[in-house]
Amino acid sequence: MRVVITGATGNVGSAVVRALEADARVTEIIGLARRAPSAGAGAATPKVRYERADVVTGALTPLFAGADAVIHLAWAIQPSRDRAQTRAVNVEGTRRVLAAVAAAAVGTVVHASSVGAYSSHPDDRPVDESFATAGIRSSFYSADKADAEHVLTSWEAFHPQVRTVRLRPALIFQRTAAAEVRRLFLGPFFPGSLLRPGLIPVMPNVSGVRFQAVHADDVAQAYRLAVLDDDARGAYNIAAPPVLDLGAVARLLGARTVRVPFR
Repeated sequence: MRVVITGATGNVGSAVVRALEADARVTEIIGLARRAPSAGAGAATPKVRYERADVVTGALTPLFAGADAVIHLAWAIQPSRDRAQTRAVNVEGTRRVLAAVAAAAVGTVVHASSVGAYSSHPDDRPVDESFATAGIRSSFYSADKADAEHVLTSWEAFHPQVRTVRLRPALIFQRTAAAEVRRLFLGPFFPGSLLRPGLIPVMPNVSGVRFQAVHADDVAQAYRLAVLDDDARGAYNIAAPPVLDLGAVARLLGARTVRVPFR
């Protein structure tokens, strides 16, 4: 099986490459990224090669030619101040990837969505994959995840011969992507040396802030199964217990919490 991965060198992409490379059923992996992979993201191997490609401007169809599956991970969170750029990557980039999938007659596409695609709801009840996906419009990340899913839904109606899967993971972490995750959440100038237990003595504790997380390697296994299982179709939530709050983060950092108003 030949698999092409967009956004192959990021937090999730690097883990997906590892998972697919370890599976004997996958014979070739082509990783696409705007920049060549760093040492931490891996390097070319007999089974893996990387190509520079931009989902907004690149010629994608030749890169998808002969692929059995495309995993679409490319996504932009920064620069958050430039909505034209992030929107172009996230939504129009998804549209271009799907057009190239159709043009290259790829049989399977696995799309990286998120729990952020879900609409707001007032309580903590769990939701399954049938819950509304209008996003939260005040969050550009959520809005783009919802809109990208709507692009996929419309595209599916015209390409029923393509098996499509959309994964909706919670926040994704792995140790080797710590610097990337820190930049995404705290900006490029926050000194990483401060993020050690004992160096942050106090953290704000805001009532109602809760989230779930999942390890990148677990998400990668979900992508591997989505590619290789012909019965996998539609949407899948990917998350791990427990539900976390700011108190849990404070305990990891050895900090005490101070209750502050939500506003």
